[in-house]
Amino acid sequence: MGDAPPLSALIGAALLAAGRPVGASDLARLLGVPEEAARREVEAFSARLRAANMGFEVEAVAGGYRLVVPPALAVHLTPLLAPPPLPQLSSAALEVLAVIAYRQPVTRAEIEAMRGGSASTVVTLQERELVKVVGRADAVGQPLLYGTTERFLLDFGLTSLSELPPLDDTGFAHLLRS
Repeated sequence: MGDAPPLSALIGAALLAAGRPVGASDLARLLGVPEEAARREVEAFSARLRAANMGFEVEAVAGGYRLVVPPALAVHLTPLLAPPPLPQLSSAALEVLAVIAYRQPVTRAEIEAMRGGSASTVVTLQERELVKVVGRADAVGQPLLYGTTERFLLDFGLTSLSELPPLDDTGFAHLLRS
């Protein structure tokens, strides 16, 4: 094989090729350096990308790093992007999603009790890969338990659920009182 490529080339290639956020531990193994050194290398790579104004940047999301197009440029790429974006989620779907995000793992019956209405939008949220079945409740009939997915974190720009805003700021506090 020849000489090893520069660390920045490996980082860029890994983030581009992975198609998903790449964690610092994965990058550390790839680069053959400690995890903290991998984080520093990613930060240095990110700074070089910003300085070069190349049309993409590193984003820390969902416990890893990925390459993204800055929002200011993304609007100019609309004609190239496919498929067209899905319609926005209904207010009912957003309420169900909020209940799941804040109370997970949660059963459909619990969602319906908190909302005071149907949780039929769970199917839509599953189709969009925002929620998934995470187990079964230890109750009569062993109902399915729902939780959010990595896609939820990605779509909402969160690195973890701990970044969800406090309930008082969401407008959903009335839904989640027990």
